[in-house]
Amino acid sequence: MKHQNITRRDLMAGAAALGLSLSVRQAQAATTVEVPPGTLPFGVYDPDGDFADKTGVVIEHLFLPWEDVYLPSLNDADEYALARNRALLITLEPWTWSRSERNTAQYLRRGIERGEYDPNMIAIAEVLATLKSPVTLRFAHEMDDKTGQFIWSDWKPEDYISAYRRMTDLAKKYAPNISLMWSPLGDEDMASYYPGDEYADIIGLTVFGLQAWDQAKYGRDRTFDDIFRPRYERAAAFGKPVAVAELGYVGDQAYVDMWKNRVREEKPDYPSLVGVSYFNQVEVYPWPEGFGTPDWRIKNQVLS
Repeated sequence: MKHQNITRRDLMAGAAALGLSLSVRQAQAATTVEVPPGTLPFGVYDPDGDFADKTGVVIEHLFLPWEDVYLPSLNDADEYALARNRALLITLEPWTWSRSERNTAQYLRRGIERGEYDPNMIAIAEVLATLKSPVTLRFAHEMDDKTGQFIWSDWKPEDYISAYRRMTDLAKKYAPNISLMWSPLGDEDMASYYPGDEYADIIGLTVFGLQAWDQAKYGRDRTFDDIFRPRYERAAAFGKPVAVAELGYVGDQAYVDMWKNRVREEKPDYPSLVGVSYFNQVEVYPWPEGFGTPDWRIKNQVLS
């Protein structure tokens, strides 16, 4: 079976391939790429390498499919992170990035239950165990999402929890020093997918601000706190550290400045918040109702 044969596809080339077509016109002059101001630890998913030489980045975020992946590129990422004194946050997606070859949700669910995907997780965990950087594994994220973006999302909670536990048990068995990030989108039903305290060292949330969406849906510009606060409150109820695992914001200069100057500000309202990680890439899955694929990259996030 295909999912039992991990083929040689370069991880970094796959990450770069996430840059899909733009849906909005960007400003003519690219924004200077800088780490947002503040004191909260900052990370970045940065396949273009815009933050390669920037100080103030302490987390290097990677996205990794567990099919069709060139595993030695994890060692390359480890060397890259070590040279910059960064920890690794690895989002592991249980599918292939080849859209034409993806399995269905039912196939994935049954395959995990039957142990057919155990070799995929074991092969990856064995490499993770050799890495020198601190590693946090974020497996099958945004399971509470209902848009249809991921084949592991919107399952029955008991099915998801069973699959998550099986796979992360394997990951910890073969790479016992890694940490686990359980990472819902942050919607109202996220708690029903909670796998248990022993399966979540930290909770990751997703926060994106798209000014065009805000104006169309809410008639105003929403702030970081408007979106983050209810999600944080749901996550903090579990008594775990909380991070923003994916962050992005796009709009005019005033909108971008409003977000930029807030996202790393430490506030007493969020005592469990320990860091934010920016998604410095073009959106992968189209937003609904014709809003397209926003370009979250800091160099392009200010719209004309």
